[in-house]
Amino acid sequence: MSTFLRQASNVARNASRVRAFSSTAVSRKDLVQEIYLREIKAYKPAAVAKDAHVGVVKSYALPPTPKTPALPTDLASELAAYDAAEPTKAQVVEAAATTEEGASGAEAYLSFLEQDLPKVEAHH
Repeated sequence: MSTFLRQASNVARNASRVRAFSSTAVSRKDLVQEIYLREIKAYKPAAVAKDAHVGVVKSYALPPTPKTPALPTDLASELAAYDAAEPTKAQVVEAAATTEEGASGAEAYLSFLEQDLPKVEAHH
């Protein structure tokens, strides 16, 4: 039992030495921090000239205004050509009927999707 008490007192003495050492380390000032703060306080930025922006900043110029589109001189003939080129509803229906006979592409895929699903047979 006496060896236990002796070891406990040794640990207590060592702990008090460590505690004393660590408390003095906190109170010491950091040399690097002092140098850093001194240099920051001594720093004086260079004076900037009043015309420092010249040559660096580009001057702004508005883009040129676009011209308004001019109407064609023969508007009636151009409208008639457009109407002749545009398919009518009857032409569209007629074209759809011919593609359904030999359906292929998107129309065939859409008609496949619209079909009813086959009924699943129950396994006994």
